[in-house]
Amino acid sequence: MSERWETVIGLEVHVELSTETKVWCSCKNEFGAEPNTNVCPVCLALPGSLPVLNAQALEYAIRAGLALNCKIQRYSKFDRKNYFYADLPAGYQISQYDLPLCYDGYVDITKKDGTTRRIRIKRIHLENDAGKLLHAGDDVTAADYSLVDFNRAGVPLIEIVTEPDIRSAEEAGLFLQKLRSIIKYSGVSDVKMEEGSMRCDVNISVRPAGSSEFGVRSELKNVNSFSAVVRAIEYERKRHIAILEEGGQVEQETRSWRDAQGISVLLRSKEDAEDYRYFPEPDLPPVVISDADIERVRAALPELPDAVMARLMNDYGLSAYDASIIASEREFAQWFLQAVELAGGGQAKTIANWQINELNRVMNEKGLGPEQIPVTPEQLVGMLQLIDKGTITGKIAKTVFEKMVETGKDAETIVKEEGLTQVADEGELLAIAREVVAANPKVFEDWKAGKQSAAQWFVGQIMKRTRGRANPQLALKLVTQALEEQAAKE
Repeated sequence: MSERWETVIGLEVHVELSTETKVWCSCKNEFGAEPNTNVCPVCLALPGSLPVLNAQALEYAIRAGLALNCKIQRYSKFDRKNYFYADLPAGYQISQYDLPLCYDGYVDITKKDGTTRRIRIKRIHLENDAGKLLHAGDDVTAADYSLVDFNRAGVPLIEIVTEPDIRSAEEAGLFLQKLRSIIKYSGVSDVKMEEGSMRCDVNISVRPAGSSEFGVRSELKNVNSFSAVVRAIEYERKRHIAILEEGGQVEQETRSWRDAQGISVLLRSKEDAEDYRYFPEPDLPPVVISDADIERVRAALPELPDAVMARLMNDYGLSAYDASIIASEREFAQWFLQAVELAGGGQAKTIANWQINELNRVMNEKGLGPEQIPVTPEQLVGMLQLIDKGTITGKIAKTVFEKMVETGKDAETIVKEEGLTQVADEGELLAIAREVVAANPKVFEDWKAGKQSAAQWFVGQIMKRTRGRANPQLALKLVTQALEEQAAKE
């Protein structure tokens, strides 16, 4: 049984930094350019070219480390990581080996059952990205041939390595979501997995429950979304357990995850770190970081997700669940705070409800990202003001909201153009109430027999007749009047 086994997971997360230029040269750091247009002798490792460290990339790496509760190495250096691959023209990557820039950090995650886990971060080091292989097939194992785009070669990259503290696919997904949120808040990367600016390799093994020794691990490459990470871990966990329960031995391997098929396939037997033959990079001097440098970077850090969540709960009275959703994306939090300010500091819970229930639903249906919020804070607050004035009902407001999304117009304009003003004329509503009561004698008899829900049924009929425009409180009052009138006639 799988309960006999414990899963042990460590993640290696690569994050491209959003600098203007690459880490060792002045070529543009730009996604989506024509292949091999943002390149120079340094990117292509031509003889005689020399790297120069991008100071902004160094500061961004320190900022990310501080945001992730890391210690900062005062004396650091770069090393050559030697390996051959078609997208690495130099035959080595400039990285960091024994003196990473950041170390001993952590991220706290909260699970569905409310328990909190601390996932330790072993190290964060700065390096350059490789080029990009464009495979003529599903992936490298199935391609007839591959082309190379060196635009990405030399893009500044931080590698965030966790300790093997993760114990389930759920924890891995939660960690990655929290990590992405923190990095994005810090402003060092757009962390767009669909563009490759955040990528993840998964190291996974299983061991007998209660054991303290690690099992033989597999490394999963090409895991390109949070949901794929969860599926890949579940698959690989079951594969390891099946091998062990059949009396076999798990081999240390690097495997490629094929998400469409839901399987992993062998890429190569896994090399150990010693096989990379690290040695100090001779063309770059050591990096010396002062306490003043660190404090300057720390002072420039923005408010991070946990602090924003606490503020939403303490200052605006939001529940932990609502606050966690709004604080998860920097754009969502900024949108909420701006809307509350426009509303005069009130209606925080109402604004949160519309943002979480309606705005999120629309964005998910349309596949919009947090940078593409389709309704402005001004538009939502304007609509809420129409509800407060009695101009529209809460039901009509949902129709108005949908039309704001579709047209970009403000609520007042939509209400005027569509004739959606609330019906509050007592004479008009009483006439409708008398009609529906007279036309439904069975429901009227239910009301006479003491079934109070019958009155609400009649209110619903009025709302249908008025296309949701009737004032619901007034409608109930007039339905009650019409019912009593009908009863008096009998």
